[in-house]
Amino acid sequence: MKPKQITVLLAEDHTIVREGFRKMLELEDDITIVGEAQDGRQAVALVKKLCPAVVLMDIAMPLLNGLEATRQVLKAVPTTKIIILSAHSDDAYVSNATESGAVGFLLKQTSAHDVCRAIREVHQGKTFFSPSISKRQDRLHPQAPDRVGALKKKAAQLTSREMEVLQLIAEGKANKETAVELGIGMKTVEKHREHLMEKLDIHDTAGLTRYAISAGIIESSVQLTII
Repeated sequence: MKPKQITVLLAEDHTIVREGFRKMLELEDDITIVGEAQDGRQAVALVKKLCPAVVLMDIAMPLLNGLEATRQVLKAVPTTKIIILSAHSDDAYVSNATESGAVGFLLKQTSAHDVCRAIREVHQGKTFFSPSISKRQDRLHPQAPDRVGALKKKAAQLTSREMEVLQLIAEGKANKETAVELGIGMKTVEKHREHLMEKLDIHDTAGLTRYAISAGIIESSVQLTII
């Protein structure tokens, strides 16, 4: 008799990485891949349509990053469990992921055994972090870094729309491109940009990009040219 299936959505913009996860998970008797997304917006739309039990969510994706996608997913389908995927294990990334509502954080170098274990454990209502992160979190938790706390405080001040605008700015999009992408007016984009700079106390595009990188909103390779 086939075991009860854990439905999983893969959200990862690199096709080869997404295919690797799919092939690995297809070997498991109790895990079924129900959908794949290549950006955060597609992930949110597919979760609303498919209601998967678990989402493996890349932290840095185009159009909408994994952190904001996680917030939007959990608002729409609160029963879905989110596991963030990242190539980076910075404390700020892990902290921002959990603040967004993720119940797991896996490094992309994580073994197949731990990925499957993570899916099963979060499905049962537990949390799961890559072993190296879990050990460090246990060691550092009593003395949480000030930088992490500052990033969390600033990020909490931003609305979902402001987070979307911040990502597009950090990806090098001009106001006109951002307006088209989000389906809003140029003046609205400019107003969001003003609010971002005011709330974050950052007053240039390079500074906004550095903040987006440090908060895990985009990867450091996205916009090195303006830093």
